[in-house]
Amino acid sequence: MKQFFKYTFATILGVFVFSVIVFFLFMGIIGSLASMSEATTSELKPNSVYVLDLTGTLQERSEDDPFAEVFAGTMGNSAVATKGLDDVLANIRKAKNDANVIGIYLKGGQLNSGYASKKEIRDALLDFKTSGKFVAAYADNYGQANYYLATVADTLLMNAQGMLDWRGMYSELEFYKNTLDKLGIEMQIVKVGTYKSAVEPYVNTKMSDANREQIETYLHSIWDNMVVEVSTSRGLSSVQLNEYADEMMAFQEPEKYVQYGLVDALVYEDQVEGAIKACAGLDSTATVNFVKHGAMCKFVPKQKYQKEKIAVIYATGGIQVEGGDGINSKSLVKTIDDVAADESVKSVVLRVNSPGGSAYASEQIWRSLVQLKTRKPLIVSMGDYAASGGYYISCMADSIVAQPNTLTGSIGIFGTVPNVSGLMKKVGLTFDGVQTNKMSNMETNMVLRGMSSDERALMQAYVNRGYELFVKRCADGRGMSVDAIKAIAEGRVWTGEDALEIGLVDEIGGLQRAVEIAADCAGLSTYRVAEYPAKKDFVTKMLESMNTEALADKIARARFGEQYDMLRRIREATETQGLQAVMPFVIIN
Repeated sequence: MKQFFKYTFATILGVFVFSVIVFFLFMGIIGSLASMSEATTSELKPNSVYVLDLTGTLQERSEDDPFAEVFAGTMGNSAVATKGLDDVLANIRKAKNDANVIGIYLKGGQLNSGYASKKEIRDALLDFKTSGKFVAAYADNYGQANYYLATVADTLLMNAQGMLDWRGMYSELEFYKNTLDKLGIEMQIVKVGTYKSAVEPYVNTKMSDANREQIETYLHSIWDNMVVEVSTSRGLSSVQLNEYADEMMAFQEPEKYVQYGLVDALVYEDQVEGAIKACAGLDSTATVNFVKHGAMCKFVPKQKYQKEKIAVIYATGGIQVEGGDGINSKSLVKTIDDVAADESVKSVVLRVNSPGGSAYASEQIWRSLVQLKTRKPLIVSMGDYAASGGYYISCMADSIVAQPNTLTGSIGIFGTVPNVSGLMKKVGLTFDGVQTNKMSNMETNMVLRGMSSDERALMQAYVNRGYELFVKRCADGRGMSVDAIKAIAEGRVWTGEDALEIGLVDEIGGLQRAVEIAADCAGLSTYRVAEYPAKKDFVTKMLESMNTEALADKIARARFGEQYDMLRRIREATETQGLQAVMPFVIIN
């Protein structure tokens, strides 16, 4: 027995010591990785060229993803690269202002993002070129949206056997009504807004006339803007570019791209460095220092500390009361209130990139922003989308800035309730119950048996009240009458260009322009920009990645790769509760 206790104690002690060692090793690894992620560079070498790799997914803000490579590897895939628009714009400014940087190299690929985000980058590159420095672009193949971005380059190169996609734009919707009919499910719709078409796939088999009208309008607006910008950069007429699109350039021989003036030369990737040296006026024996995106992110230029701040608050994704990976209204309200109370913040820019979501959550954010506005100027900068609930949380701003291809408006509300009585009949399920009052069973009755006329009237009145409140918020915020807002509301989606004409936005421009307006409103000539909410550090992100929900999300990202965004939208649709103020569609490149 003595020996038993001796060995048992030794085993327990050994396990304890081993656990302590593993713990400190683990923390050491974390610290090492964190310090690596936070390492900065104070100087760039002469003849530096910033390499902006146009691959992966572009999101509003960058974030550390400690386990992306690990999970992708277990699925036999490569991790989908993500870049923050904030980092891209900041790096372009660094490259413009640093004397050691001689140019920017746009290394082609497929960068998944909205058209407004691509225009934001394109405008920043045009500003970069005012410094007298060059922009060169090369890709094995050009997708249409990436080609639009790359045409800003002084020299536009493509692989000698590559493909250039230039064919115009197309939008297609899926309709589920026939499938739901086969299953015995009826989607009961209550909405306000002739153009509020998010519910159409559940009740129609094709687009309504109103929906077709709005899609045709915004699609032509986005395409026409793109054509004009490419025309200016490439010295081609809009007529020529449309004729080339009609030829479906992706299936033409590469030599025709040069002949038509769509690219400057056909080369192989090993010839790009020589072309870049030629752009810079360097001898072929000179050394070019290519600075990758990650390294440029770590470069911190020296600058004088400014106490007074302009706050940029990010509101990105679907709007929810709590949870999810979009806009959490409770969390965002706290951020807004904290910024309002910060005396060093003199002016605020709300950066909105959202198709909307919960009407209730949008109202809470609206209320917090109205209170902030009583203390500081508030400017809204719209990204790819600021529609429905995204417009709800924008409408009270002192000034609204949008890109011409931003999708906004969609002032309307809807609710959906499935009636599964047909499905229950097919599978043989029946229900019975007792109640104390006339409407005690309303919630279950609508789903299991279908809405009665009284229940539908109650639901419609509920939706109508939400719509009237939404319209009033917009009317008050924009200084317009309720009738004037209703004339352009009805759930209709507008591009930023059209929204400017009807008074829903004030100016065309990007985030930098919104910051400039915020500075003017606060009377600031010197200031620093502070982003909110603060980004989570590497260690925090890693620890958060260990909870069950986050791990499931990481696995889904790794498994589905670039298709993950589609899965995310399906999940958001299934998790929606209450009245929704959501844009009816998204544009996929």
